[in-house]
Amino acid sequence: MECSWKTVLLLVCASLGVQYTAIRTLRDSLSGPCQGAYHCQTRHHRDSRWRALCDDSWTPVESPRKHILLFATTRSGSSFTGQLLNQHPGIFYVFEPLYHVQQAFTNSSSRLRRTLDRRALLGAYRDLLLNLYTCDLHFMENYIRPEPQDHITSSFFRRSSSHALCSPPVCLEGGDAAASDPPDETWCPKKCGALNLTLASMSCLSRGHVAIKTVRVPEVGDLRTLTEDPRLDLKIVHLVRDPRAILASRMMAFSDQFRAWKIWNATGRQPRYVDLSQITSTCKDMVASAETGLQRPAWLRGRYLLVRYEDLALNPKDKATEIYRFVGLEMEDRVQMWISKNTNSNASSPSEWNYRYSTTRDSRATAESWRLRLGFEIVRTVQNLCNDTLALLGYKQ
Repeated sequence: MECSWKTVLLLVCASLGVQYTAIRTLRDSLSGPCQGAYHCQTRHHRDSRWRALCDDSWTPVESPRKHILLFATTRSGSSFTGQLLNQHPGIFYVFEPLYHVQQAFTNSSSRLRRTLDRRALLGAYRDLLLNLYTCDLHFMENYIRPEPQDHITSSFFRRSSSHALCSPPVCLEGGDAAASDPPDETWCPKKCGALNLTLASMSCLSRGHVAIKTVRVPEVGDLRTLTEDPRLDLKIVHLVRDPRAILASRMMAFSDQFRAWKIWNATGRQPRYVDLSQITSTCKDMVASAETGLQRPAWLRGRYLLVRYEDLALNPKDKATEIYRFVGLEMEDRVQMWISKNTNSNASSPSEWNYRYSTTRDSRATAESWRLRLGFEIVRTVQNLCNDTLALLGYKQ
C-alpha cells in the first residue's frame, strides 16, 4: 500500500510513519538558530536562584507573528493560565491538541505500539506543533478519530476552550457572545456544529498569533528543534506548581487513577499498591526543565519564562502583565476584565470543583487548598520524594 506524505504513524503505514517523523525531526534539527535574533539587555541582580529562572536576561528582537507554547504538567493551573492568552483578540488559542496524537498511539494495535518509542512520539508531537504554528490544521486529520470527512470533525478535543474556534469565521453563530465570555462545554458544539478545519486554518491566519497549551511534552529540552526552527519565533511559558498541590488536584480530578492515594489520605495508611511514580515522574520532569532554563543555553535564551502558579494566583494581574511582556504583546482590556471576573469567585461548591477544567475560582484560596485536603503522611512523603523540586522552585517544606 502506498502512503501519502501526510500519513504519519497510522496503523496501515506504521513503519513509513516512524521514518517520516524521524526524517522530519532530523531536518528541523539541521536548520539551526536564527542568527542575530537576540540582543542583550542588563537586568537587576536576582537574590534567589529560582527567581533567576523567571526573568531571562536575553530579550529577542520583536517579530510581528508570535508563537507561544504554554508548557505545563497535568493539574498545574494550565487551563486557567491558557485562558489568559485565549482572551487576547489577536491570539489563535488551541487547548491540548497533542491529546489526539497520544490517543492515536494508545488506540493503535499492539504491534504498532511495540515499534514506537519515546523519541518517535516526541517527533510526532513536534510535527503537529510546527504545523499548528503555521496554521495548517488539516495536519491534525492524521490523528483525529474518527477521521474527519471533507475536513470536518465533531471530535476536536476541548474546542470550547478556544474563542477562535467558536466565533466567526469558524462559527457564524458565535458573534459577540463568544468574544465576551469563553463558551461553556455545551454552548459551542450546540451552536457551532461540527468544526471545519479549513475555516479554522483561515481563522488562525487572520489572528496573527498562535498560542498552544500542552501537558504532554515531558521536558523543555524536547522542544529544542522547535526553538531553533527559523520559521518560528517560539516563546515557552513554563508553568510550575507545588507538587503537593498537583497531587491533591489530581486526586480530585482523576479519582479512578488515584484511588490508592485517596485511600491513603482517608485512612492514614499507605497501600502497598500506591504508585509513587505518579508524582515522582512529575517532579523529575519539572526540575529537569527548570534546571535547563537556569543554565540558559543559547537555543533557549529569550524564549523561556518560568511562572509559578501560586504567584499567578496571588497576583494575577501583575503576573499576566509579565507573561504578555515576555511574549511581546500588549495586554488588552478584555484580558484584565477576564482576570477580575474569574479570580474572585467562590468556587467551593461541589459542582464547581467537579468540573475538571474550571477556570473560575477564588485563586488565592485555590493556591493553598492542598494544605486542608492532604493528610500529613502524604505531604511528608511527597516532600521526601520531591525535595529537590521544592528547593529549586522556592517552595517551603
